[in-house]
Amino acid sequence: MSEVLLKSFATARSYLLNNVEALDENIVDIQPEGFNNTIHWHVGHVLTVAEQFMFGFPKKSAILPANYLELFGKGTKPADWNGEVPSVQELTAQLKEQFKRIQEIPVESFAEKLKAPFLGQETYGELTSFAIFHESMHLGQIAAMKRVVQAAAQVK
Repeated sequence: MSEVLLKSFATARSYLLNNVEALDENIVDIQPEGFNNTIHWHVGHVLTVAEQFMFGFPKKSAILPANYLELFGKGTKPADWNGEVPSVQELTAQLKEQFKRIQEIPVESFAEKLKAPFLGQETYGELTSFAIFHESMHLGQIAAMKRVVQAAAQVK
């Protein structure tokens, strides 16, 4: 089971990275009408939430800066950003490094029960599966936002 989870995570992360690295950096901070955030935010959000799910950020993992929760946590938005915000390139490098750490998780860990159910997930493996779903959902948002922004640019 854990090999399947890691393979699925690799697929989702690979698609995310390929899509993000192919973006025109001029569009990542445009918030199209009807969307709550920007592509830049989505990239940081996927990184931050995966760190929370997989490594217990911020209590058990100090790999990412603590302010990532204020920038990219649930319910945040670019309109509220203050101070230094990492670039999409920096976030992309952190996504790659994070995936290397995910691949090093011992396979037996995925069968471990969580201390308490979280988002309906009861084991570390179930939480990993939810992280894959979450990442894929945000990849879809990034793709949709890219199309909307590019279509709007062609109209003008």
